Amino acid sequence: MTDRLGVAVVGVGGAVATTAVAGIEMIKAGSNSLAGLPFADRHADGLVAYRDMAFGGWDLTDETLGACALRHGVIGEKELSNGASSLNAMKPWRAVGSTDFCANIDGGNKIGGGHRAAVAQIKDDLTRFRAEQQLDRVVVVNLASTERLPDPAAECLASVDAFERGLDADDAAISPAMLYAYAAIDSGAPYANFTPSVAADALPLAELARRNNVPIAGKDGKTGQTLMKTVIAPALRARALHVDGWFSTNILGNSDGKALDDAQALASKLGTKKSVLDQILGYPVEDHIVMIHYYRPRGDDKEAWDNIDVTGFLGQKMQLKLNFLCKDSVLAAPLAIEIARLLGLAQQRGDGGVQEQMGLFFKAPQTSDGREPEHAFHEQQLILDRWIDGRA
Repeated sequence: MTDRLGVAVVGVGGAVATTAVAGIEMIKAGSNSLAGLPFADRHADGLVAYRDMAFGGWDLTDETLGACALRHGVIGEKELSNGASSLNAMKPWRAVGSTDFCANIDGGNKIGGGHRAAVAQIKDDLTRFRAEQQLDRVVVVNLASTERLPDPAAECLASVDAFERGLDADDAAISPAMLYAYAAIDSGAPYANFTPSVAADALPLAELARRNNVPIAGKDGKTGQTLMKTVIAPALRARALHVDGWFSTNILGNSDGKALDDAQALASKLGTKKSVLDQILGYPVEDHIVMIHYYRPRGDDKEAWDNIDVTGFLGQKMQLKLNFLCKDSVLAAPLAIEIARLLGLAQQRGDGGVQEQMGLFFKAPQTSDGREPEHAFHEQQLILDRWIDGRA
């Protein structure tokens, strides 16, 4: 009998999550191919099949996932009736929410009480999900909206013991993302952070994952504009084309864009998007400008523009211009699926703590000792390939 993997999603009613769930359900029904799934052709002992995945999760809305999917507009009635009808019967579990950390996103489907009550409820949800779906393991993936940055000097973020005291005291510096990460890690469930929010990368939670030998990975999924940077920048360096400036801007109108229409949440996002170039190129790019704009009419159809100014042989100036029109959730959903499968594989292999080999998926890859991560896409691919093959 093959292993069954449960994926418990924070923000399960969002566009990325509903796209992922619909895609897997359609694969099970035979109405969707494996196109767009980066590791569909990879095989390793312990890597679960897509058909052996089950989804559940938390959200601030109590609408069915089918209703959520239709509202986001990424998939429609055609997909729901062609293998994904189960979304019409799936409803989110009550979620932790805070307009202090995410000003533009709220809802009524909330867990009541303080931090300890929230953690207890999340753990109960994971236990119930595993039992009801007859799962061998459960992975938690954070696909929720971007939170503002917490106070880095907050006492509760100094150590595991301090964090535990912060939970007892309902410390305001502890965010919803941290509560989910703590509950997952303390339950032995691998955790991935696809958002820029501070979660398992907080010092006490990374340490707890190391102690408990629970795999964690993050943060901030690398799907569009930053993906292009990590592909193009290594080529420019290899050809000795000096990057004088890199201007990036994009527009999007989905719930991610709405969340980022708050200055504090936007600051959290820009921090991860701007971190890659200097490491890849080996020198600081003085004029590296990144802008994100919420533009409701676009919905999930994100458009990104990049203007790259370079200097080449004989001091000659040149430019590259890139215009990427993409569907945000169609790019992100396959990555969330693969991250869950690979974290399940890591746990089966006994690999705990920060999973550095999964940096391929993230804008700001987490490292076990806080050193600068590898950002170049081709190098990240080689690192992950070696690990999957057992050669790491």
